[in-house]
Amino acid sequence: MRFRYLSLVVAAMLVAGGSPGAQAQTGPGGPPAVGVVKAALTPIYQSSEYIGRVQAISKITIRARVTGLLEERDFHEGDEVKKGQKLFVIEQPPYQAAVLQAQGQVVQAEATLRNARLNLSRSQTLLNTPAGQRSTVDSDQASAGQGQGSLLVAEAQLQTAQINLGYTTILSPIDGRIGIATDPGNVVAFTDAALATVVSEDPEYVLFPVSETEASLLKSKNAGQGGLAAMTVKLRLPDGQTYDKTGKIDFSDISINSSTDTLDLRAVVPNPPRANTLALGSDRTLVDGGFVTVILQSKNAQQQVTVPRAAVLADQQGYYVFVLGPGNTAQRRNITLGDSTALLAVVATGLKAGETVVADGVQRVKPGAPVKPTPFTPPDYSAPGSTDGSGQ
Repeated sequence: MRFRYLSLVVAAMLVAGGSPGAQAQTGPGGPPAVGVVKAALTPIYQSSEYIGRVQAISKITIRARVTGLLEERDFHEGDEVKKGQKLFVIEQPPYQAAVLQAQGQVVQAEATLRNARLNLSRSQTLLNTPAGQRSTVDSDQASAGQGQGSLLVAEAQLQTAQINLGYTTILSPIDGRIGIATDPGNVVAFTDAALATVVSEDPEYVLFPVSETEASLLKSKNAGQGGLAAMTVKLRLPDGQTYDKTGKIDFSDISINSSTDTLDLRAVVPNPPRANTLALGSDRTLVDGGFVTVILQSKNAQQQVTVPRAAVLADQQGYYVFVLGPGNTAQRRNITLGDSTALLAVVATGLKAGETVVADGVQRVKPGAPVKPTPFTPPDYSAPGSTDGSGQ
């Protein structure tokens, strides 16, 4: 009989409310104890998320502009290079010889022109004497003109030779990071594959499509706050971490994509080197071509009604909370949610600031039944990661 009595007592304790360490417990023979909190007005930044792709602002393909043996490569693949830095050297002797030859042709043309002008001067002087002839003057004038033309051609050939010689030294056109490159010893030409590619890294573009409807809403909501350019752009990386740099929208496409009904937006985001890294070459967070989640956040916060996310329940009728009514009775209140997080629920309709809601022990509450309220301490919404993510 004693064993049977103890079993009944244990069963009654389990039914009454679980472990003694629970925050909200059921009092013996009375209404369940629950944690309550008042709905508060909280400054909330309106935000929305989109899938974006990182794109280098500048992406330059390096090609040979003259044909020759690639003699030097003055960098390591993956290095960061500066604008004007020497990258490659193509064999120069053939092009140096071409410059010397062109210089010789210029000298010859100048000598021929001087002789033609002297002959013209003599024939013009003799024209007014019995020894002068008009035909001789005309012939000397033609020779001087031909000499002038030959000099211009020779100077143009010299300039071309000098340009080609300059092409044998290939410099970086931008600051950036250089990728896989052709090895020295290969004969290269303009028609061959690229020698290397240089991409800029700081800052980076992030392109993301927004539906036509959402684009219109974003523009109307931010019309009085500086428009899309005033919105803050945050990024969530593929590993789930939030990028510690923010950007701004700098471009909105001029037309809607007819196949997807979306408008392409572009943001500019800083991408400095990461500190205290031992990686080869450049080590930056954003990489050209990578995917990120773009979080658009409004410039100014708006006061909105909020409750702990733990207070929100859902069924087939939608979202609801239990509001403390007269006599400490729990009354069901249907609500609609705005942009919410894992810890904080933003209530768009159905609840007013100052109303008391059940935030802990909601599983023991029955609509219209009395409860025993105790203060509930909500989580720290400002803690890192507490506001990551959006949705309902």
